Amino acid sequence: MRASFVEAMGEFQAEGRGQEHDQSMVGDEIRDARWQTPEGFAAFAADLRAKAVDEPPPGRVRGTTWWWCEGTTYLGRIAVRHELTESLRKKGGHIGYDVRPTARRLGHGTAMLAAALPKARELGLDRVLITCDEDNRGSWRIIEANGGELEFAADGIRRYWVTT
Repeated sequence: MRASFVEAMGEFQAEGRGQEHDQSMVGDEIRDARWQTPEGFAAFAADLRAKAVDEPPPGRVRGTTWWWCEGTTYLGRIAVRHELTESLRKKGGHIGYDVRPTARRLGHGTAMLAAALPKARELGLDRVLITCDEDNRGSWRIIEANGGELEFAADGIRRYWVTT
């Protein structure tokens, strides 16, 4: 799995992800870079699992991350934040996801979100906020295909609510 994950991170980097201005989860993961070695990858994966149960640092929230795979091929990941901060209410929301570039437009994002919504409900979330960049039509389609109702679009961000 590590080899496929490393390949996917390379694909994200090739499209410019991971730069300092990239505040997405995959951007943070690229800058972390522990995953590049076998030992670091194990620690990185353990930290992702711990974020679902450990007390988060101030200003952060618990989040559960699932990887979307086909056999040993890493296709993407989706994360459900267990609650919202004021910042996440504006941008980020409860759910964030990334599909590796070579796996896009194949239905994986729609399927990942459909699989994550019942998990969010198990966490006690009846509705989840999902945001995306206004120019990310692929993400609009994923959210809307899963019942997302547009709350508003402004300042380059679209905010959707989805019933779990």
